[in-house]
Amino acid sequence: MTGGSDYAMRVLSLNPPFLPKFSREQRSPAVTKSGTLYYPMWLSYATGVLEDAGFDVKLIDAPAQQKDVREVLDISKAFQPEMVVIDTSTPSIYSDIKMCSQIKKTIPRCITVLVGPHVSALTHETIQLDPSVDVVARGEYDYTLRDLAKAIEAKTDFEGVPGITFRRGEQVFDTPSRPYITDLDRIPFVSRVYGKHLNIRDYFYAICRHPEVTIITGRGCPHRCTYCVYPQTFQGRRYRGRSADNVVEEFAFIAESFPYVKEVFLEDDTFTIDRSRCTEICEKLIRSKNRLCWTANSRADVDRETLEMMKAAGCRLLCVGVESGSQAILDGIKKGISLDRIRKFFKDARRVGILVHGCFMVGNRGEDRRSMEETLAFAEELNPDTAQFFPLMLYPGTEAYRLAREEGNILTEDFAQWLTDEGLHHCVLNLPGLTNKDLVGFCDRARRDFYLRPRYVGLKLRQVLFHPSELRRTAKSLKTFLRFLLRGSYSG
Repeated sequence: MTGGSDYAMRVLSLNPPFLPKFSREQRSPAVTKSGTLYYPMWLSYATGVLEDAGFDVKLIDAPAQQKDVREVLDISKAFQPEMVVIDTSTPSIYSDIKMCSQIKKTIPRCITVLVGPHVSALTHETIQLDPSVDVVARGEYDYTLRDLAKAIEAKTDFEGVPGITFRRGEQVFDTPSRPYITDLDRIPFVSRVYGKHLNIRDYFYAICRHPEVTIITGRGCPHRCTYCVYPQTFQGRRYRGRSADNVVEEFAFIAESFPYVKEVFLEDDTFTIDRSRCTEICEKLIRSKNRLCWTANSRADVDRETLEMMKAAGCRLLCVGVESGSQAILDGIKKGISLDRIRKFFKDARRVGILVHGCFMVGNRGEDRRSMEETLAFAEELNPDTAQFFPLMLYPGTEAYRLAREEGNILTEDFAQWLTDEGLHHCVLNLPGLTNKDLVGFCDRARRDFYLRPRYVGLKLRQVLFHPSELRRTAKSLKTFLRFLLRGSYSG
């Protein structure tokens, strides 16, 4: 490839089959009640880096493209990749390993590589599950895969590739960890990768107007929340942002290349961490006459002036982790925010005209029936545009998982039990005085109580009446969600 030959080494990037519409790359992987299906974001970013380095890459998103194991094996056999990258998640890990084994039997000479937060947290445990697993790329893997592909192509030893754990015969070796990427502008636009390999209309986020495109403007998060999986297993505590010009350029590329797209979702853990950078991006979006509205993840601590700038730049909605209505619980999970600050944020967002999707969680240390009721009351007081209620979902590599194990509160270590038969979240956590069924039952009731309130129904009717563009998003979410709203379900 690099020596003047027209031949380009082939790489298969695979989001493997599992359950229909299984959303593997969201922070809490599952089949969602709202019908949300995430893009294979990290796999797509890595695909762009590999293509930029000259490799011939085929990206398959089996859950979105409704491809089963046989179809994937047929495509793999025809493509004959030298390296196969398989995305993983905690609840699908055994299925992912089986897929790895089946590909290895189909193409014995290929090098199989597992990626994702789960294998980054349980690297040696995973690689020992099956001899078909050749390599685990730990953490942020864009350039790790590039360097590994170069080593495979050159037939050199893997010891020179930082950030991997690899098998050599019966032995397993770790190379030094790879530093986190600081110059994110060098990574190709993920939207370009989507356009080449995926069907954008396959992906639906309940909080966004459809169709939408998901991008990342920055990686890592400095906050210390005990439950959040990406900063603790995948991308670290330091926030690293793309330049404002680079972000605005990708907005322009999306608008020109996909004129049917209605919205951009900025899926940074917390887009608003760096207020000056956030403001700079907004100012440049305004000057560029950006036509796309956008949604972002945020903490509930953004000042009104910044919110006003975001609104002027096209921000339609913010996704905010409120988590609990108990200050003691918030302090225990190291959220670093007060209930009064959250109240002020919601008040300011409403006055500015930015919608808010509120995320509420029960089952953290110290939770009891009273604190759960405080959370429901707080959610109804804040009255976000939409809300979700989940039991704490535990993932290896997080402080929450470690504490629950130490205290004997995890019901099973069988990761296949992290989902129900339908693929919905399955709570595997018991607390003193609260069983997993208690936690799930509360979330089911909280969801019904929140959404069936006359105040909320009236809010949505007014919204659809005065903003008809919200009708399609609301109707699409409601169609799927009603199956779960009016009945109990043993899931989060």
